[in-house]
Amino acid sequence: MSEYLAVLIFIVVGAGMVLFTFFLARLLRPHNPYPEKNVNYECAELPIGSSWIKFHNRYYIFALIFVIFDVEAVFLFPWAVAYGQLGLYALVEMVIFIFILLFGLLYAWKKGVLKWA
Repeated sequence: MSEYLAVLIFIVVGAGMVLFTFFLARLLRPHNPYPEKNVNYECAELPIGSSWIKFHNRYYIFALIFVIFDVEAVFLFPWAVAYGQLGLYALVEMVIFIFILLFGLLYAWKKGVLKWA
């Protein structure tokens, strides 16, 4: 039971330090609101129009597919570095892995997800 108590104390002290820091920052910071502070700032350009526009789902799906294949490509680097020590079994596993990736890419291509319209 003492291990759980130590974890609980650690969580309470950590949360207390964060809350105390926020409270102290609120007391010490200057408070001078004006309308220009509430304007969205991006690339030194003033915003035009509403920020509540609808994006097509294809952009998000395209980004998710990019992230998935990017992460999968990162798995190739440690394998390539240790290839000399791994042998033929690792080569066969990597060929299967790359085949699965290519199958996923072809599937996304056939579904039309990769069309940028």
